[in-house]
Amino acid sequence: MVKYTKIGSPDLPTVEAGEFKPCTAPYDPRFPNQNQTRYCYTSFLDFHRCKKRHGENYEACQYFKKCYNAMCPNAWVERWEEQLEEGTFPGNI
Repeated sequence: MVKYTKIGSPDLPTVEAGEFKPCTAPYDPRFPNQNQTRYCYTSFLDFHRCKKRHGENYEACQYFKKCYNAMCPNAWVERWEEQLEEGTFPGNI
């Protein structure tokens, strides 16, 4: 039987092959085109606005976080997070 674990985290519990369910961001009618760049960026902004207002553990905030993690390239997210820390992020949060 195959077991899946996250690489680099040996203390995380394993997941049986039948229990693993991959998921991605759901369809959003505001972004009907194939180019999902705006969906990625808007989800990132929505997460940080929600986090600022309700806190990071709020359920709706976690939804936005899952969306941008699924839609955005990791390099973009890392750069945006760095810009937020430096205070140079161009978005309105």
